[in-house]
Amino acid sequence: MFSLARQSTPPKINAVPYIAMLKENNILTGFLEGKQHDSLATETGKIGLWLRAMFEVGYTYGWRHEELLDLRVRQVNISAGTIRLEPGSTKNDQGREVSMTLPVKALLTQCVHGKTAGDYVFTRENGEPVRDFRGSWTSVCEAAKVPGLLFHDLRRTAARNLRRAGVAEGVIMKIGGWKTRSVFERYAIVPLTLRLSGESATR
Repeated sequence: MFSLARQSTPPKINAVPYIAMLKENNILTGFLEGKQHDSLATETGKIGLWLRAMFEVGYTYGWRHEELLDLRVRQVNISAGTIRLEPGSTKNDQGREVSMTLPVKALLTQCVHGKTAGDYVFTRENGEPVRDFRGSWTSVCEAAKVPGLLFHDLRRTAARNLRRAGVAEGVIMKIGGWKTRSVFERYAIVPLTLRLSGESATR
């Protein structure tokens, strides 16, 4: 506000006062372990194919729930085995494309079956696109004995799993859409002494 006032013509203030900023303390730390994944996969499947598939994609690639809810059928290429996020549709405005794992491909094949290119991938049983799933997510997390887990926690879980699998950090950042290393490092996925190299088939 003060900076804008200083830049006005004529300036509305002569100098910008110093204001001490509070230390940021909003870093989340949740992770999902292997057995917890299996339990949560079972519970999401009880709600519907849409939540089971959303969970698997989020767990695998660490994509934000907003990116998944906006996903259209034309962005899923079953024959090529790829999923694409269009430029401008992501938080950092950059497009992304990844290769599907077998579980993701099986689930998305069912999700897009019988739909047109412009249809949403994740729809409820009545065909309506999913918009708000917070209640369902809370219920399945409690049933799977991982209460309090956020869908966003899948983001850091995916990054950690990819890193453990030997995927290069730069590739992980591209998959998950981390634009700067400083933001990526906030996730504190593994000890800094761990150094992995190499790239997987996932792009």
